[in-house]
Amino acid sequence: MWGFAYFRVVSLPQGHMMSLPFYQKSHQHYDLSYRNKDLRTTMSQYQQAKKRSAIYTHGSTAYSSRSSAAHRQESASSSQVSASSYQQQASQAYSLGATQHSSSEVSRKAASAYDYGYSHGLTDSSLLLEDYSSKLSPKTKRAKHSLLSGEEKENLASDYMVPIFSGRQVHVSGITDTEEERIKEAAAYIAQRNLLTSEEGRMTSKQSTTSKQSKVSTQAKSTLQQEETFEKKSRKVAIREKAEQLSLRKTLEETQTYHGKLNEDHLLHAPEFIIKPRSHTVWEKENAKIHCSVAGWPEPRLTWYKNQVPINVHANPGKYTIESRYGMHTLEINNCDFEDTAQYRASAMNVKGELSAYASIVVKRYKGELDETRFHAGASSMPLSFAVTPYGYASKFEIHFDDKFDVSFGREGETMSLGCRVVITPEIKHFQPEVQWYRNGEPVSPSKWVQPHWSGDRATLTFSHLNKEDEGLYSIRVRMGDYYEQYSAYVFVRDADAEIEGAPAAPLDVVCLDANKDYIIISWKQPAVEGGSPILGYFIDKCEVGTDCWSQCNDTPVKFARFPVTGLIEGRSYIFRVRAVNKTGIGLPSRVSEPVAALDPAEKARLKSRPSAPWTGQIIVTEEEPTEGIVPGPPTDLSVTEATQSYVVLSWKPPGQRGHEGIMYFVEKCDAGTENWQRVNTELPVKSPRFALFDLAEGKSYRFRVRCSNSAGVGEPSEPTEVTVVGDKLDIPKAPGKIIPSRNTDTSVVVSWEESKDVTELVGYYIESSVVGSGKWEPCNNNPVKGSRFTCHGLATGQNYIFRVRAVNAAGLSDYSQDSEAIEVKAAIGGGGVSPDVCSQLTDVPGRLTDSRGGVHGASMPTLQKDALLSSKPNKPPPSRPSSPGHPEVNKVSETVQEELTPPPQEAAPKGQSKSESPKKKKDLVAAPSPPYDIACLESFRDSMVLGWKQPVKTGGAEITGYYVNYREVTDGVPGKWREANIKAVSDAAYKISELKENMVYQFQVAAMNIAGLGAPSAVSECFKCEEWTIAVPGPPHSLKYSEVRKNSLVLQWKPPVYSGRTPVTGYFVDLKETSAKDDQWRGLNKAAIQNKYLKVEGLKEGISYVFRVRAINQAGVGKPSDLAGPVVAETRPGTKEVVVNVDDDGVISLNFECDQMTPKSEFTWSKDYVPTEDSARLEVESKGNKTKLTFKDLGSDDLGLYSCDVTDTDGIASSYLIDEAELKRLLALSHEHKFPTVPSKSELAVEILEKGEVRFWMQAEKLSSNAKVNYIFNEKEIFEGPKYKMHIDRNTGIIEMFMEKLQDEDEGTYTFQIQDGKATGHSTLVLIGDVYKKLQKEAEFQRQEWIRKQGPHFAEYLSWEVTGECNVLLKCKVANIKKETHIVWYKDEREISVDEKHDFKDGICTLLITEFSKKDAGFYEVILKDDRGKDKSRLKLVDEAFKELMSEVCRKIALSATDLKIQSTAEGIRLYSFVTYYLDDLKVNWSHNGTDIKFTDRVKSGATGEQIWLQINEPTPNDKGKYIMELFDGKTGHQKAVDLSGQAFDEAFAEFQRLKQAAIAEKNRARVLGGLPDVVTIQEGKALNLTCNVWGDPTPEVSWLKNEKPLVSDEHCSLRFESGKTAFFTISGVSTADSGKYGLVVKNKYGSETSDFTVSVFIPEEEARKAPAEPQKGNKKSK
Repeated sequence: MWGFAYFRVVSLPQGHMMSLPFYQKSHQHYDLSYRNKDLRTTMSQYQQAKKRSAIYTHGSTAYSSRSSAAHRQESASSSQVSASSYQQQASQAYSLGATQHSSSEVSRKAASAYDYGYSHGLTDSSLLLEDYSSKLSPKTKRAKHSLLSGEEKENLASDYMVPIFSGRQVHVSGITDTEEERIKEAAAYIAQRNLLTSEEGRMTSKQSTTSKQSKVSTQAKSTLQQEETFEKKSRKVAIREKAEQLSLRKTLEETQTYHGKLNEDHLLHAPEFIIKPRSHTVWEKENAKIHCSVAGWPEPRLTWYKNQVPINVHANPGKYTIESRYGMHTLEINNCDFEDTAQYRASAMNVKGELSAYASIVVKRYKGELDETRFHAGASSMPLSFAVTPYGYASKFEIHFDDKFDVSFGREGETMSLGCRVVITPEIKHFQPEVQWYRNGEPVSPSKWVQPHWSGDRATLTFSHLNKEDEGLYSIRVRMGDYYEQYSAYVFVRDADAEIEGAPAAPLDVVCLDANKDYIIISWKQPAVEGGSPILGYFIDKCEVGTDCWSQCNDTPVKFARFPVTGLIEGRSYIFRVRAVNKTGIGLPSRVSEPVAALDPAEKARLKSRPSAPWTGQIIVTEEEPTEGIVPGPPTDLSVTEATQSYVVLSWKPPGQRGHEGIMYFVEKCDAGTENWQRVNTELPVKSPRFALFDLAEGKSYRFRVRCSNSAGVGEPSEPTEVTVVGDKLDIPKAPGKIIPSRNTDTSVVVSWEESKDVTELVGYYIESSVVGSGKWEPCNNNPVKGSRFTCHGLATGQNYIFRVRAVNAAGLSDYSQDSEAIEVKAAIGGGGVSPDVCSQLTDVPGRLTDSRGGVHGASMPTLQKDALLSSKPNKPPPSRPSSPGHPEVNKVSETVQEELTPPPQEAAPKGQSKSESPKKKKDLVAAPSPPYDIACLESFRDSMVLGWKQPVKTGGAEITGYYVNYREVTDGVPGKWREANIKAVSDAAYKISELKENMVYQFQVAAMNIAGLGAPSAVSECFKCEEWTIAVPGPPHSLKYSEVRKNSLVLQWKPPVYSGRTPVTGYFVDLKETSAKDDQWRGLNKAAIQNKYLKVEGLKEGISYVFRVRAINQAGVGKPSDLAGPVVAETRPGTKEVVVNVDDDGVISLNFECDQMTPKSEFTWSKDYVPTEDSARLEVESKGNKTKLTFKDLGSDDLGLYSCDVTDTDGIASSYLIDEAELKRLLALSHEHKFPTVPSKSELAVEILEKGEVRFWMQAEKLSSNAKVNYIFNEKEIFEGPKYKMHIDRNTGIIEMFMEKLQDEDEGTYTFQIQDGKATGHSTLVLIGDVYKKLQKEAEFQRQEWIRKQGPHFAEYLSWEVTGECNVLLKCKVANIKKETHIVWYKDEREISVDEKHDFKDGICTLLITEFSKKDAGFYEVILKDDRGKDKSRLKLVDEAFKELMSEVCRKIALSATDLKIQSTAEGIRLYSFVTYYLDDLKVNWSHNGTDIKFTDRVKSGATGEQIWLQINEPTPNDKGKYIMELFDGKTGHQKAVDLSGQAFDEAFAEFQRLKQAAIAEKNRARVLGGLPDVVTIQEGKALNLTCNVWGDPTPEVSWLKNEKPLVSDEHCSLRFESGKTAFFTISGVSTADSGKYGLVVKNKYGSETSDFTVSVFIPEEEARKAPAEPQKGNKKSK
């Protein structure tokens, strides 16, 4: 039952907010848990709400620009005035509400109406509410017009009736408990909607015009009057309530009737903020309020968050006050302090969704006024913490991330959102940061899969449909001016559930490569999950853009992860997807590729280079039409770009001579070694200069060539390709090695591995984990990762895990690596954060994001006015180099101050000679070195600077022992006095000068010293300002030098920059150019940054002079380049020698170098990776004369590197030798071979079982001397010859043997043969443990038992069956070791079979023949051999599957015995038949006519009669012509016999059928005597003879009679009648002897005649017979 009640609510002055209706106070979240919670009743909710809070009205808080003191004074005074009035109004409202709630029914009706009203925004305080009539009339009351101003209306206390809806709030399909409740709730919603649309229940309050001081008393009086009115009319209210209940009941019935047409979704709508919360700035110790109003159905539940953390009022008593009244929600923060500065979020949620609104509270702390004049005083007076922004001066930006996203896990097809709140201080209006998301270091662009969003203070990245391609390291970089901050976390995407259990997962990263007119190569990555069995291959599907029709491109699965799709339509766009298949089924498809157009790349580039106009219906010819056709020339550069076992891809370039029209191509092939060329694409020419050939024989060799064609003809062929062998050229990678797990966090482990060797086109690695003992492996990543480290997340804390890795390339997945050692998942010491391994893959490209912790990176670039300083002109300007962003510019000075010091430090090098090459000394004299040059500032601090310079060109014939640095101040362009920077000489070409003045400009000079003394000082440097560098990128490397100069290579070395920037240096880039080339012709030598501080430069041109430079890189970017190294000429000087590696007879490995150009002062200097090896304990250097040797004490992986030998006091003579992993293996193998020679073996130790179950262990060496010895080891113990072991060595053949009579349980273990032949040794081991040993032991015992069995009569071949040519079944077995007394007995189902013939064992074969084998012959057959030596038996099972297999073979034999189909005509039609040996029901017979199975009817029948199988066609017609096939199916295969019943065959058969049919008709309708006439009639004379006979004929036959072959005519004596055409009557009234004779009845019609004969014999009775002879005797007597 639903009801309404009307309550009076007092509207309070502006400044107060109306909270959410009380029935939503305990409203639970709309989730599944809400289903099981009971709602409280309306009255109980209201009573609880009364105790908690008062009633508020909505409003807003205004903020002015006045001072805080004035603001606090005004707020204090207003609060004192309004406190009492507010309290009185609230109490009166409560008292009125308490007295007017007597009727719960009215209350519920009013609640429903109000619920709808507030959800539709009927909460504006400016709305004049109508006076509610106590009569509750359905007639709407007009609102009384008011003459009050808007401000007075807002401050006026008004009372109005509030309808409140009561009942279950959840009426959504799937949420409520029963269907009946949903029907009622939907009806209630319609009822309240209809009620509100008719404006029933509206009321207006009486307005008062009194002043503010009299508001409380007036309001009290008005409310008391209305209370009395309400009580007096309560009887009428009851009557009206009854009527409304009847109306509602009727509405419920109507809505229940139309519920089938009602869509519940139309009743629901997601939350919507009518009034959004606003941000505020308040002073400390003040209160702050945030208000909002939310609409939605069902009513949303609102939750407040601070910095994404739900606010708990109980955790902070008195701090927060949360109110919800009538759709208005309020959050009040009491006594604000600085920690309350945060972002606050109001989250509204119902079953239709969630919506959030944000507001910020900034709490300001009063610190006095800030002197703004300092902001305009200039850079020199500005505080150091300030910098220039695009919007004026602002403090240094600090960027922080709050509510950061963590390592996330998702599944394919799901949605995911990454986000964090960005706090930037100070906040500058209209100055928004630049927010960029990255995945694996690559910027994330918006697409249909992912969408970034920036709300002003929160950055989110939303995935609408997760795919495995989305897995990776996600980073957010926020840049504000010159400062940025970044944060990173990994996102893992699991596979979606397979539709078929055990099917493989979806491939990923489907990419279209090499698109052309009708040809596109598709590539993809293999999935990590193969399903229940290995992947057999992949299917590629294509779909034309604009359609949803997918078609499969390949008929058979391809294993290679690339596939050429041909047959495309030029100009159309396609998308592709890939599906993996294993023996279980086909997996889910991959994410579709990006659309790609089938266009010529040149045409595609042309379309991109200029805008295309819309189609106008005209074809614009851009080239002149040719006057006559030109036959195209041959294509060029034909090559095989890809070859797999499935296809071969050819590529070529179009011919230069082709005319103006398009050309097409024909591809030809021939077998290698022949000139038999065959055209491949005979039907469809190729338009693209690419072609894929399929259906080539794997392993066969071919050559290919291509011809061009156009309308003028076919051109000459291209040059053929080299011989190509069809097969996979790309090998599957080898398994990774050395899997090492290490602890990271409580839920993650860092896994490192040794990368696969000699892998080509590596895609990446898949890592799998398994809980120890579970045997179940789970993928740690679903997108292959590169590198050799990865962090596996999502592990269970405290569990022990093992890991394994496999590599993947286009050829497939490698084998799994060996399992790692088990590791317990728990946090490492100091663990946390993102492991560096997830970032390692990003460091190979400059500028990529690698810092997971983030950091503010910026650069202040202080500049000096050009005329602010006067400085000296340097004698030697530095080499020109571009200034890197963020680096301080070197301040150039004017020419007013210049000191005449030493001349330039060097002259131009002669042509073809480098700077470092000094001419040959004529005299061996020692002089002071020349001045250093190119002084540069490498790093600058507030009170110190680091200088670098280049070594002198001329050393003076002796080694430089140190440098001295002088400096001086330059004030306003005037230089000061020189001062010494160092008292003790510095050995490096760099020095840090301390105790300098901040912001002061300095100049420097450097002098070098050797044993001859101090050289001349260098030229005065440029002016450098001493200030703190804040650049993020590193400074320039320094001290560049080159060595090992050859005609096409040299080695460049350098030292790292002194200033590394904000983060450590991660690598270097080396550039070169020819000396005479311009500065814009620098080219980089390495695409990825290198970490070494040296580089071997290769590919130089002999005789060309080059210069080099180096740049350093860190996480912020690439720094400025170094000073130039060079020029140097690429040439190999005469007599140059190289380092040679040697391995002596003792296996000692050494590097040797010899120099013929040494001076008495020259020395050999060895270095590893260009670091001196003097103190290395692993190396030993020995030099004698002009030769030197570096010996490795124990060569191992620690010795990998580049070893170089320099010769001092020469013209740069040096050489190097690289020992990498491959060379290390080679040297170690060679050393071991020399040190420990081995005995080579032809075959390793093996085991075999002999006849009697004996076991033979044996191996064979290639060669053994007469002194060779062998030790036999079992389980690390030597065994000797005895009863158990028999040993033998054949030194001629090298065969070593050991025999054992039998294997017992204690013989399980490891067997080793150790060979000692002089100094050479060798061994071979065989492990026989576990299942291997058990299998061998079982085999030995079986052979032993077999030998025992064969001592008596036994079966050499056990019982088997075969089907004879006569389709009989022959059971046979082969016996051995028998004699005459041996008996053989056959059994079936344990019953003896009596055999007629005795068995003859001459051939050793025993047989049992079963004719016409059928189901009755199924059973178990057994044959037993026995004599006095023992017995043996063999059993054959012919039931179930075995019987089916035998019957299938019998049926096959019967089918093979079938004769050819023959045609036979019958009177009914045509019969097709074939004879078989015999027919079985198990033989399935199927007839087809012209390829269609025959449906048998009464006219067409099939059957078998005896050995004949036939098809009867009754009443054949011309439609029955055609080819008939009889298929005999034996259960496995079908056997067919065919006959052509058409043409002459049909005509002849049909004619014969017609003839036989007519004959049959004639036979059927001819005249015939059916019966009735006897063969002989004997009758007494005088008697009457009556005979009746039935005749038949169509038409009715003619009847005639014969007597003695003469016609007989009817007369009085003999009556002949024929009645009804069926019956003939023969009557003789009185017979006499004259009637005796042969009679015949002749019937005749047009189809024939028939005669039925009968004989009539008339006899005289005996008395008459006696009288007859007596009468003549008397007469005679009388006559006598």
